[in-house]
Amino acid sequence: MWRRAYLFLLLVRLYFALSPSYLHPDENFQGPEVIAGHIFSYPVKLTWEFTSTNPIRSFFPLWLVYGLPMLVLKWLWAGNGNDGDIPPAAVFWTLRVLMFALSFVLEDWAIHELIHSPQHRKVAVMLVASSYVTWTYQTHTFSNSIETLAVAWSLVLIQRIVEAKKRSSILTCSILALVVVFGIFNRITFPAFLIIPGLRLIHHFVKKPLSLISMVLSAAVAIFIAVYFDTHFYSKTPVTWYSLIHHPVITPLNNLTYNLATSNLAKHGLHPYYQHALINLPQLIGPAFILLFTQPYISLRLSSALSGIFALSVFQHQEARFLLPAVPLLLTSIKLPRNKTHLRIWGVFWIVFNLFFGLLMGVFHQGGVVPAQLFLSHQPDATTAIWWKTYSPPIWLLNGKNSVLTTHDAMSIPGSDIITEIGALATCYILKENISVATEGTYLIAPLSAAFLDDYIRKNTSGLQFNEVWKHNRHLNLDDLDFGDDGVWPTLKRVVGKRGLAVWRVTKSCYDQ
Repeated sequence: MWRRAYLFLLLVRLYFALSPSYLHPDENFQGPEVIAGHIFSYPVKLTWEFTSTNPIRSFFPLWLVYGLPMLVLKWLWAGNGNDGDIPPAAVFWTLRVLMFALSFVLEDWAIHELIHSPQHRKVAVMLVASSYVTWTYQTHTFSNSIETLAVAWSLVLIQRIVEAKKRSSILTCSILALVVVFGIFNRITFPAFLIIPGLRLIHHFVKKPLSLISMVLSAAVAIFIAVYFDTHFYSKTPVTWYSLIHHPVITPLNNLTYNLATSNLAKHGLHPYYQHALINLPQLIGPAFILLFTQPYISLRLSSALSGIFALSVFQHQEARFLLPAVPLLLTSIKLPRNKTHLRIWGVFWIVFNLFFGLLMGVFHQGGVVPAQLFLSHQPDATTAIWWKTYSPPIWLLNGKNSVLTTHDAMSIPGSDIITEIGALATCYILKENISVATEGTYLIAPLSAAFLDDYIRKNTSGLQFNEVWKHNRHLNLDDLDFGDDGVWPTLKRVVGKRGLAVWRVTKSCYDQ
């Protein structure tokens, strides 16, 4: 029975992996977009993390996770006799399937390795497989999702080393060193989850010093390769031994230095120190949060999760996705209620919680951004795109139209200013029968819940004409919740009741100019 349920949950996970929800701009701008600009000819937008004087994002893990699959796709595309670059939409969905496969194979496999009890293992696997975090965040191209896998397999390797009392585990220690270096260059927060589990290796290294030597040597080689990759990526001149020794680009060090300054964190938003523990964690694991206090399993996994949460809580910029590595560790460290009635009640809450957040985050959350960008990539006259009240769109999905299409990200511009900007960028009105020959076009992309636009669209009070050319119904803009000014029910009625994202072709009369 549980195998059937597990297979069903795998299909659910695949469904959400192929759903175009957009959880956070970082899932594109900190990963696929960067690599796509190097492997293909797609014009891309590099964020400040990659363009600052002291870059804080490493190219090394991005190349391994996204670059190699893109190279394989490019090779297959050319091998089939196709000219030009592979369409970015194909790359986008391939990476989603890749993240699903990594989640399915590596995360679930790690759980099997970490838990010895067959009965506990079944429960743990089902809890992780039925979590909306696994369905959504873990199937998106987040560095946090990759960090989750790196943490899980570090714990597996640590467990193998500790349990192999009669062997030196030189090979396992070397592999652990490679995973740790990869994890650190992927996210500087990675070591926080290994603070306590790593202490278990001290006794092993004391008794078998060759294991420690192999680990140090492997780590040194991995660090050298990673630093070389980053130095090569960020340097404008060819990398030499002199530049590598005297001017290396060490992105984890830059990242740590940046995040230790509160003034830098304030640019991204400061949160109270209890944000992770009391707000973000319940948001991620829902009813399981209560069981952590009432029925926990004291384990290596629990200590790893708690050490990570504690260390991350020291920094005042705290987003829920930073805790992704802790989610499977915590879900595998709880006991379900023994009382059948209590178990049924808890189970109902667990199912409802994950279904609600699964649909919210996996389907509706900014769900029209990616489809809208793919739509714009096929519009021959699209030369200007104005995005309002949405997340920043992935530029690389425009399939080369970047050279002729200028994207204006007006996410937080007030309503009165957006009309002025649209008026300045709108193209001249063309009769319907001549639209097919238009060479320039201005498009506005905004959620239907942006009620400010209603009067302008219907009554044409600004001299602008809005022609709706595309709409995606499964789109919610949670950043547009304004309970303070509009009240709870009116706000929900507007945002949820008028869900959807639309694209308007905007024109203006130019005859009197």
